[in-house]
Amino acid sequence: MNRSTTTIKPDNALVRYFKDTRAEVAKVTWPTREEGIRLTTVVLVVTAISAVALFAVDSFFSLIIALLLQIT
Repeated sequence: MNRSTTTIKPDNALVRYFKDTRAEVAKVTWPTREEGIRLTTVVLVVTAISAVALFAVDSFFSLIIALLLQIT
């Protein structure tokens, strides 16, 4: 057997997954601190507005159901 021609053992699936993941994360363009803070603020404001709107709609329908139940 000739030792100069060694075969390279292929990585198993888990090792290959982590290597590929690391390579992909290295390609990501991460936001600056200011962008991260601004985008987080936007998400929190939109979430709060959505929560208030859903609460209002839920309260309205609860009121309608309560009125309908009183009538009968």
